[in-house]
Amino acid sequence: MTEELSNTSRRRFLTVAGASTAATLIPTRQIAGKDFFVETDVASTLPEKTPMSLRHHDTALVFIDPQNDVLSESGKAWGVVRESLKENNTIRNMERLFKAAKAHGYEVFISPHYFFPEDKGWEFNGPLEADEVKTDLFARKGRLTLDGLKGSGADWLERFKPYIEDGKTIVVSPHRVWGPQTNDLILQLRKRRISRIILGGMLANMCVESHLRELVEQGFEVAVVKDATAGPRHPQWGDGYQAAMINYAFIAHAVLTTDETVKAMERL
Repeated sequence: MTEELSNTSRRRFLTVAGASTAATLIPTRQIAGKDFFVETDVASTLPEKTPMSLRHHDTALVFIDPQNDVLSESGKAWGVVRESLKENNTIRNMERLFKAAKAHGYEVFISPHYFFPEDKGWEFNGPLEADEVKTDLFARKGRLTLDGLKGSGADWLERFKPYIEDGKTIVVSPHRVWGPQTNDLILQLRKRRISRIILGGMLANMCVESHLRELVEQGFEVAVVKDATAGPRHPQWGDGYQAAMINYAFIAHAVLTTDETVKAMERL
């Protein structure tokens, strides 16, 4: 059935996160300056995603912000992320991926988030940036000192330290807003001939999604582990985790569970 809609009138989009179908209205032609739309099963018009192979010689595990402020009960963001963390069993699943990567020869990269004293001088910020600076999320006392870092919100979650501080994990320079455009993650991956990424960490709809988008733009093949991340629930801004799941389905080369990922990593 065809229905006529004006350019400025309602345009209905229905997407289902993680589902195999999505309905939408697709413009077919214009008549007298007006679009004519037909409701169509979009999934039927798109090719199926090619299964992504995980191979230790060219695949790396990349975790974003495995830090206290977003993972610890004492962290500044705990109030808005705790439900998502518990529902996904995020911390346990991240640890399972750390263990699998170390056991099967996958390189591990950490892209951290830090705020330094000079960042207080930024003259404009987005809403979440402003909140982070105001609350001293991921705050450090300076770029050239580790004074006060241990046990702080910017420090690694304690249970992850054996994996991150083993002398083998690559900790890149901090990303300054959300994505890796402002750090050396891409360079470090390229220098090790990594072309495929297993991606997880925090926050699902902000730093993880921003890393996903840039890595895809840079030509990497990316699998996001959907239960090795979590997102904030904000009374005005909404459910960040659900927003991320929709976009992961559209953008990532694969969206996997931890069980699926670990099983794939074990196939050497």
